[in-house]
Amino acid sequence: MDISSIRAFLVVARYGSFSKASEHLFITQPAVSKRVSSLESELGVELFNRVARTITLTEAGKRLVDRAQDVVDRADDLHRFAQSLSDDIAGNLPISIAHHIGLHRMPPVLRAFNRQFPAVNLDIRFEDSDQALASVERGDIEFGVITLPSETQPNVIKEVVWQDSLTFVVAGDHPLAKVSKLTLSDLQDYACVLPNKETETHKIVARSFAEQGHSLNVQMQTNSLETLKMLVGTGIGWSVLPAKMLEDGNLVSLTLETQLNRSLGFVYHSKRTQSNAATALMASIREHAAA
Repeated sequence: MDISSIRAFLVVARYGSFSKASEHLFITQPAVSKRVSSLESELGVELFNRVARTITLTEAGKRLVDRAQDVVDRADDLHRFAQSLSDDIAGNLPISIAHHIGLHRMPPVLRAFNRQFPAVNLDIRFEDSDQALASVERGDIEFGVITLPSETQPNVIKEVVWQDSLTFVVAGDHPLAKVSKLTLSDLQDYACVLPNKETETHKIVARSFAEQGHSLNVQMQTNSLETLKMLVGTGIGWSVLPAKMLEDGNLVSLTLETQLNRSLGFVYHSKRTQSNAATALMASIREHAAA
């Protein structure tokens, strides 16, 4: 049984589209169709309902997805394990990095790693932390470098690399900028701009307010911290930002007794063997974080 055909089936099932699957697999759409048809012939069942432009899984297809994923995961793991038996650090390394971490913490790490291991092809996806976590859970990537969630699935391992201090900030002409000492009660009377509710940063802020019996007046939500910084600068509302983003002095840091922190680090699948390249990059990140 051809692993590439099983992989094509899974990608079409995920996207519900042969064209999107071809983009993901970097092969033509007819090639995807041929691989799926070959698998259907070998198994003796139809895996997809093909009605007009709509592609949906048949009952047989639905029941085979998990087993097919297990076959592909085992094949990929076998390949990585075989590569790890040598000392070579080379090959494709698919990882995900949260946007903020990629901008503010990873450049020196990636620069040094690329120079030290030129035979490694860094396949980096810059995405939100929750998306990267989902990629780890699916087994699409070797590991993610993200804002760590408070809870994860049992098959996901997380490792703290950095502690990120969050600072309450406003624009220089905001009424709160003139107050020397504030409480969360003071902040709840003003609008704020925060990451989306699904993000760990939003949850950290919401938990802090809820624990003291306060509520949030959320004016806007965006997962781009650079956009949040811009919105705060316009005076729309207060927000929380990593201290590293305040070095240019355009915003005013508020003084509160409440201190907020978030953990940044790795997430990876417990059943996925790490390649030599992944092990080397994770070691490099730890070394730079400790320096």
